[in-house]
Amino acid sequence: MTINRVAIIIAFVTGIFMLVQYFIDAVVVNNLYKTLLDYYQIIFAITMIVGGLTLLRVHLRKLVRFDRHSIFSLATVTAILFMVISSIIFGTGTNSPYQWAFNNIQAPMQATTFSLLAFFVASAAYRGFRVRSKPAAVLAIAALIVLLGRSIFGEMISEHLPSLAGWVLNNPSVAAKRGILVGIGLGSVATALRVILGIERSYL
Repeated sequence: MTINRVAIIIAFVTGIFMLVQYFIDAVVVNNLYKTLLDYYQIIFAITMIVGGLTLLRVHLRKLVRFDRHSIFSLATVTAILFMVISSIIFGTGTNSPYQWAFNNIQAPMQATTFSLLAFFVASAAYRGFRVRSKPAAVLAIAALIVLLGRSIFGEMISEHLPSLAGWVLNNPSVAAKRGILVGIGLGSVATALRVILGIERSYL
């Protein structure tokens, strides 16, 4: 029996068990389910280590080649080694170098990155709200109602505009969100069945 076939059998048995355990209320089944979740945490931790080592290896190779982009690889390697070594030596407490780097370097960079998303969203909204069809017109009108109704100018334009914006958010918007979630659920079920039945084998 090949390794791939063993992996497919394990995926099939595990997938069937994770599906069936929702319908069986037994102590043995619940304990086995909790045990599998513990193993999932172990596997997740191992994948994080493997991912970090792979990232480190890729950037070390770029440093060896030494081109004009090597400065970014040097920053990445330095950051990885600093965070790992400092956490091992000094721990991750409040006054540790690890926590200092997280609060003064990583957190501001994350805030900067997320702040740039506002401009990308505004650009995407501008392109999406260009009225070229009837659905685009409906989208643009709904977005305009919500934007104005939720701003300080909503009541200045009309006293009914904020309540209309609330109706748009609580009715058509929620219905669309739930429809998308149903589609995501069906897609997840289909993907899971493909993995369980051995049709989807990309994990091999």
